[in-house]
Amino acid sequence: MRSNFRFFKICLTSVLVLIASFSIAQVKYQPYSYQYYQKLNKDLYSPDTRLHTAVKPILLKDQLLTTSDSLQNLNQTESSNWFMRKLFNEHLVEVNKEDHSFYLDFLPDFQIGKELIDADRRTTWLNTRGFQVGLTVKDRFTFYANAFENQAMYPRYLEEYVARNDQSLGQGSITQLKSGTLDWMYATASMTYDVDDYLQVTLAYDKNHIGDGYRSLLLSDFSSNYAQLKLTGKIGNVQYTSIWAYMLDPTNARIAGLDTLGRFGDGIKWGAFQYLDYNVTNRLSVGFFQSVIWANRNQAGYRGFDFNYASPIIFLRPVESTNSTSPDKMFLGLNAKYKVLSNVAVYGQFLLGEFTAKEFFAGNGYVHNKWGTQLGVRGFDAFGVKNLNFLGEFNMVRPYTYQHFTSISNYSNHGEPLAHPRGANFKEVLGIVNYSWNRFDFSLQGVYSLYGTDPEDGTNYGGDIFQSYSTYPNMYGNFTGQGVRNDLYYGDLKASYVLNPKYNLRLEMGYTQRYNRTEGLATQKSGIINIGLRSTFRNFYGDI
Repeated sequence: MRSNFRFFKICLTSVLVLIASFSIAQVKYQPYSYQYYQKLNKDLYSPDTRLHTAVKPILLKDQLLTTSDSLQNLNQTESSNWFMRKLFNEHLVEVNKEDHSFYLDFLPDFQIGKELIDADRRTTWLNTRGFQVGLTVKDRFTFYANAFENQAMYPRYLEEYVARNDQSLGQGSITQLKSGTLDWMYATASMTYDVDDYLQVTLAYDKNHIGDGYRSLLLSDFSSNYAQLKLTGKIGNVQYTSIWAYMLDPTNARIAGLDTLGRFGDGIKWGAFQYLDYNVTNRLSVGFFQSVIWANRNQAGYRGFDFNYASPIIFLRPVESTNSTSPDKMFLGLNAKYKVLSNVAVYGQFLLGEFTAKEFFAGNGYVHNKWGTQLGVRGFDAFGVKNLNFLGEFNMVRPYTYQHFTSISNYSNHGEPLAHPRGANFKEVLGIVNYSWNRFDFSLQGVYSLYGTDPEDGTNYGGDIFQSYSTYPNMYGNFTGQGVRNDLYYGDLKASYVLNPKYNLRLEMGYTQRYNRTEGLATQKSGIINIGLRSTFRNFYGDI
């Protein structure tokens, strides 16, 4: 975690340097989580608006800021008592001046649960203590940071995920204590300078999500935070985002010899991501995506940041293709949405890694046709019921799509996928329904996933993105879900009462049921009932 605190120092120092001379507050950083952002659906997906919705987190301005403020001041409790105001209405520390605003909150996340189905009948729990701080200076500068210290006892299926990956579901490296307790830290920092109406500059230790769906096949918020510089420009109905990222790969911490096929690198990797979004009309948006991943050090020696990829202009593949020995991993992608009704939008993505048209149309399962696709529908105020929001989504990724020669150059960060949590070699259907009434929130989620795993160590059927894509067993005859077939059934129901919307402090109760049927093995079953006092805007992807 030393890199986290080093980055905090940089951010805090920069805040002090930049705090002078900016023009009256109306911008706000809002950490991305699906459950919070879906409450903004009416602004984001109504045909009466023409907002760019794909790149998240979104810097809230204008109508989005007004809606967010109304959500965070919902049904306030009238009280002259300081404790009651802080518990139900206000930030712990809150300063609002004409030219700046500041807030500070303590963020507890305490949960206890019981396994009702799995044979071990374990008690699960989470003990998190954290804080968040936010600063806005006039309408130009915003700073946000949070940090959490966590201990937990997970359900068995999540504990097995941690054992395989040494990661805590997008929250960084994790330590298992002798008692079996899991221990980790997690931190975020982001500061944005809104130069003018046409350009934003962001320096952050954070995540990104590109797409209009719950999942993203292009760039998702599943993996851990990473240091990044992000430029967002807007001209007319076109928005352009360019991200340069400094990432880690804990599985590649040493150099292999030049005459071996072993690991190489020093645990550091870089990424450049470009996304151009065009709002053709109020209803139709089309976006073009490109990414490249490269190792900080390879078998030829130190490389560092490659200034060939410093250009913020999209479609850099010609740069990469001029180097016939390039070890870099490149992707192209398409993202689109269309608002078909006043409260319903359809959306989709297409990701392309490698593609040979002749082999694709031959339908012979050619190993080097690497692509993925997403198709979904989402809406708000369903059946005329205010705040009844929904999403339905299909995702499919071909085997081997995100793999590369080694994990230092594959599509991952800190030991986890940069796109879909499943990696590749899967088909998935999911649905989410959310309903809010006053300060009550209800959510229901269901997932079915068919995915293939490797029958034994040393085999590679394309689902594990950390294997080398040069080790495939078959050139032809590959299909999605190959290897050992797995069928995952996942359901999650939550009900909560929001005590304080300012920092999402809530009493929450939920039930999660998961069945994973693996070919040739007994079905893994889990049913967890949970209750807790929670306060966080983080996304937790336990639906794996």
